[in-house]
Amino acid sequence: MVQEIALEELLERIRSGQHIAVDVRSPKEFEESAIPNSLNIPVFNNEERAEIGTLYKQVSPEAAKERGLELFSRKLPSFINEFKAIERPFTVYCWRGGMRSKTAATVLELMGIETTRLTGGIRSYRQWVVKQLEEQEFGPQFIVLNGYTGSGKTTILRKLKEMGHPVIDLEQLAGHRGSIFGQIGLKPNSQKQFESQLVEEMDKLKTEPFIFIEGESKRIGKVVIPSLLFDKKEAGKQIILHLPIEERVANLVRDYEPHKYPDLFLEAFQLIKKRLTPAMSLAIEEHMEKQEFDAVAELLLLHYYDPRYKHSAFRNPERHIDIHANTTEEAIDKICDVVLPAIAQSKY
Repeated sequence: MVQEIALEELLERIRSGQHIAVDVRSPKEFEESAIPNSLNIPVFNNEERAEIGTLYKQVSPEAAKERGLELFSRKLPSFINEFKAIERPFTVYCWRGGMRSKTAATVLELMGIETTRLTGGIRSYRQWVVKQLEEQEFGPQFIVLNGYTGSGKTTILRKLKEMGHPVIDLEQLAGHRGSIFGQIGLKPNSQKQFESQLVEEMDKLKTEPFIFIEGESKRIGKVVIPSLLFDKKEAGKQIILHLPIEERVANLVRDYEPHKYPDLFLEAFQLIKKRLTPAMSLAIEEHMEKQEFDAVAELLLLHYYDPRYKHSAFRNPERHIDIHANTTEEAIDKICDVVLPAIAQSKY
């Protein structure tokens, strides 16, 4: 008989690094929401799941089960081989701990492959995530990077992380850079996936005295920052980055790589062009068509982004520190030389 395992125990085993969760739902379901770092070995692919669902609703549950058995039996050898290749103990799960995970676990047990099955499926994990974001107390102080668009905030965060400092990179978790062009070249995450990864990061960093984070708005693309983190970010210590516009232009062109997606950038520009004068819109479009992206970036900064930048942190001098630098690298050095020592001495 297949052994069931509660969510809390599964998460502890995964954190140990000696266990892994295997999602047996369809790839589409897996993409929408999954336990972080899970493998996806589906019982049914997207098309098969849709077909079985239609049979269940339009014909009968029995017809759906018969068709499911027919489809699954064809792929049994490859399905089992994928599990044999896993080098750690594992737990299988589906949506509610129902038919698919039960079928997978039973077949694996019959083949002599030990497994456990998550009680309640990923629905229990989703309920846990929501509870964590609503009720969890999160202790670390937030040090928030602010600055005009192109100030290298994301680059600085990632460099600080490489140096060993605690960081939550909200844009990376969202799969979006937070601007009208922010999804181009990336794969945005769903709200559920964003929150799952966020909770995982929070768990890793919950004992840190402080965490660096970017001064994002409430929404990053289509995902919304939970109030727990957003309110903490607003109340955090603010760093205001000041870089010359030529450096900001270079940062934008390097990070967004518009030369790879010129048509997508032109398409996205249509969503904001009405907020510019007709003459400025025409000038930007002409530069886009010629792939003169340095000029595009500079005009967008001067005439669209900079006028809309909110200086909320500037209004409370006791809560912010200004970092003036000529390059992103110099800004990182100043953060390390000025901000980190102040934090260590509890003067900031």
